[in-house]
Amino acid sequence: MREGLLGKYSGAVPRYTSYPTAPHFHEGIGCDKYAQWLQNLGKGQDISLYIHIPYCDRLCWFCACHTKHTLKYEPITAYLEALHSEIARVGGLVDRDAKVSAVHFGGGSPTMLKPEDMIALMAALREHFSFRDDAEISVEMDPNDLDDARYDALAAIGMTRASLGVQDFNPDVQKAINRIQTFEHTRGVVEAVRARGVHSVNCDILYGLPYQTLETLEATVRDILSLAPDRIALFGYAHVPWMKKHQTMIPEEALPGVEMRFRQMNRAAEMLVEAGYEAIGIDHFARPGDKLAIASREGRLRRNFQGYTDDAADALIGLGASSIGQLPEGYVQNMPATGEYQKMALGQGLTVVRGIELTDNDRMRAQVIEDLMCRFAFSFADLRNRFPEIAERVIAEARQYVASNGDGVCELVNDQFRITETGKPFTRSIAAVFDSYLSTGKGRHSIAV
Repeated sequence: MREGLLGKYSGAVPRYTSYPTAPHFHEGIGCDKYAQWLQNLGKGQDISLYIHIPYCDRLCWFCACHTKHTLKYEPITAYLEALHSEIARVGGLVDRDAKVSAVHFGGGSPTMLKPEDMIALMAALREHFSFRDDAEISVEMDPNDLDDARYDALAAIGMTRASLGVQDFNPDVQKAINRIQTFEHTRGVVEAVRARGVHSVNCDILYGLPYQTLETLEATVRDILSLAPDRIALFGYAHVPWMKKHQTMIPEEALPGVEMRFRQMNRAAEMLVEAGYEAIGIDHFARPGDKLAIASREGRLRRNFQGYTDDAADALIGLGASSIGQLPEGYVQNMPATGEYQKMALGQGLTVVRGIELTDNDRMRAQVIEDLMCRFAFSFADLRNRFPEIAERVIAEARQYVASNGDGVCELVNDQFRITETGKPFTRSIAAVFDSYLSTGKGRHSIAV
């Protein structure tokens, strides 16, 4: 039955790591507004930090991240100088009574940094922000960058979670996406970080890649399971060559069609659940004792620009070129171009060039969409309690959608709008029903399955 619904629910929609989504940010939000929002953070509030390193020493053709290829370290040195300047300026605006509960180093490839630069960067963060003693420190890792000195530096900065992109171990698939990474090498990375006391390891798997078959994906999943990671993310490859030109290097005729993508997704998910992992939201899996699984069972699961998280911070501060921040008042994004970012950071320290200030309607719909993405349901009573003056708008939309939908993807149960088991693979498309910006046509998105 589900495969019969693919044509209707596999259209291009956002991934909903934010609402409103980034295409709707505008230049009316700049550095002055951002400074005000930072100064509003204060005692009793937790903050997360995201640090973006927009460089790689190889360019993976499947990647949709904001990054650039470099074989020289000089550009990274110049970038780090600007990043340190931004850290000092932003940290100076945030009340010291606001505590950092989580730090995420993303990219690009943060593990390209020299060991001494990793340590200096964390030292700068600790100098300019107040940290909780139990703050989570997660790092996206490229196994091809790593050596003993970098492993030791990651241990020195207090890394608590290692995140490894695997994608697929099949050599033909790896060649087609320009990501050569053997299973043996990846296993060595997992063993090295665990030997240094890192007890949480996350692995990313992609389906929908060129030349990928059910058999190659099954082999990759078996290899990943042998590493016993604490979390596994199962993402569908987002083919967006109009936005990321290097994706034109991928032969489109080698990409699996939507029905095969759907079968790959379901088979990989089935294997992970059979191995004892709990399904988290639409694309994550975790061991039952993992914090993410516990947060999911307790209804505390959240969603932000890093995907699913148990981080309950009041604000996410993005540092580095193109980084996006989420504050109680709205979203901000830093200058994406690294050269311009560096000029702004070394000048005034702040680098925000666009964003959006949230209305009550935005907050209400953001809550609805996050609830659907995290819990596959939202409560009318909760909505009325939080947004008493405007909740009936969304409730009426929910009732109308259920009444007009004959596919069995959603239902009304105990004053809740719920996505059914049939509808769960199409959660992004169902969440899009409540997106009041989507009809404006801004932005192009990847397919929903």
